[in-house]
Amino acid sequence: MRRVAAAVALLLGLIPVAACGPDDPAPAKAAPAGDAAKPSAAGTAPASPSASASAPRPDGSITVAFAGDVHFEGRTEARLAVKAPEQALGPIATTLSDADLAVLNLETAITDRGAPEPKTYTFRTSPKALTALKDSGVDVVSMANNHAVDFGADGLTDTLAAKDSAPIPVVGVGRNAKEAYAPYVTTVRGVKVAVLAASQVEDLTNQKWRAGATKPGIASALDAAALVKAVEEAKKQAPVVLVYLHWGDEGKACPTGAQSAIAKKLATAGATAVVGTHAHTMLGSGMLGSTYIGYGFGNFLWYGTSDYANSNETGVTTLTLTAAGKVTGEVFTPATVDGQGVPVPQTGAAATAALKRRDGLRGCTGLAPVAGATR
Repeated sequence: MRRVAAAVALLLGLIPVAACGPDDPAPAKAAPAGDAAKPSAAGTAPASPSASASAPRPDGSITVAFAGDVHFEGRTEARLAVKAPEQALGPIATTLSDADLAVLNLETAITDRGAPEPKTYTFRTSPKALTALKDSGVDVVSMANNHAVDFGADGLTDTLAAKDSAPIPVVGVGRNAKEAYAPYVTTVRGVKVAVLAASQVEDLTNQKWRAGATKPGIASALDAAALVKAVEEAKKQAPVVLVYLHWGDEGKACPTGAQSAIAKKLATAGATAVVGTHAHTMLGSGMLGSTYIGYGFGNFLWYGTSDYANSNETGVTTLTLTAAGKVTGEVFTPATVDGQGVPVPQTGAAATAALKRRDGLRGCTGLAPVAGATR
């Protein structure tokens, strides 16, 4: 698999990221099914990792990959039934698997029950989605978004049950606020990492289904004080704190004032990276002081077409972090959403153009380029 990743990286002019390390107490991340070195298939336990795949690196660094919004609805529902060696997320699963930790957003309820909420779009999937994501190299899933409770109380009950039995950690939703805001804390190549999530989208879900002291629902970034406190508490547990937000205005390629404001607060609270999705188009990324901000990763595995400009532009952002949580490198692997809704890595001139456009998106963010970024 690393030979394949290296070949792709050479075509793009990028440096490939390394294979992942272990979760604690779970075993180290397995490669996508079909990889000869680390075989894994849906429904079976991954092979034991080699020592080199789980041991700390000499420089103590780790790599973390982020991607955007995922649906198993419409044209992508069939991705739950793909057979090895293909993965639900397609060939870009290799990029996610090669990182030590990979995080993205699942934008559906996990249920086959309940009545749809009174909104224009409602989405749901089966618990198989979490297995499909795990097998595609994903390590942590955010469900703090405006579609996590699309099928009411029954759907939320089923979603929380799926979270309990999931083969992969789910953050940003819970039986109460304490659970919804709680980070997933793990050890990656000897480095403690905390991952948490919240939604800043002002919609029905964030008003009606915001988690409370005794109320199930999603973690809300509209309650800035609660989210800041969650980040501060996570920082006491781990030097690397990753915050995945659902935020921004749909179709807008520049961050809103609300995004910039919460990014500054979370950076001050100690977040290593604050990233997210929702706009259906990519936004700029870069450094706010010592904190990495990714204002929008766009669609990733996408259920249908979109009227927004550049909505098929996507990719995987991979950060290199020190054991103390300092961002020392960034690699972007560009991709495009094809006619089946699958993110397909770009190469050659298309990749060069995609990288140039992505870098240009930083212009309206006030962020600085990442030192050590590879282009």
